[in-house]
Amino acid sequence: MSPLVDYLWPSLAAGAGTGLIVFTVMFRRKLAGRKRLGWGAGGAAAAIACSLLWSGPLGGAQHFIDRIEGDARQALTYYEMTQIDARLARTPLTRELLLRGPADDFQSSELVRVLSMLPGVSEARWTRGHGAPLAAQGALAAIAGLFLGLFLAYLLELHRRHNAQWDW
Repeated sequence: MSPLVDYLWPSLAAGAGTGLIVFTVMFRRKLAGRKRLGWGAGGAAAAIACSLLWSGPLGGAQHFIDRIEGDARQALTYYEMTQIDARLARTPLTRELLLRGPADDFQSSELVRVLSMLPGVSEARWTRGHGAPLAAQGALAAIAGLFLGLFLAYLLELHRRHNAQWDW
């Protein structure tokens, strides 16, 4: 499971849709100066709000947590390490897998290596680290989608202006 496929794509799509709408309106109205900046900031705020809405109330983050922790539980069961507990760091939610339980030196180093390779996990460790919050990654995906929407709105406007020259 990739975080891009299972968690970040709705944020990217929301940003692209918001950007397409906002920037198409901006190009059609030929806004300038502060109005253009205001529309751009409003579009960015709307894209980030959609991303946070997906992460929280719509359950995107919980689905991501369930998938990652389920995969980690399956890996630990496969390696017969059922006394080890693997959970995502939750304050704030990151892609960092925190491990707890009894293990010797070899087991602890190998579990970190093996569980770090799970798709969607940035790293696994026995103590709390400093990963980037998942909501911030979703907001960055929404901003990237906003720029994708800007590009699509620009292409749409070029197409409209090019077809406007024909007077049949």
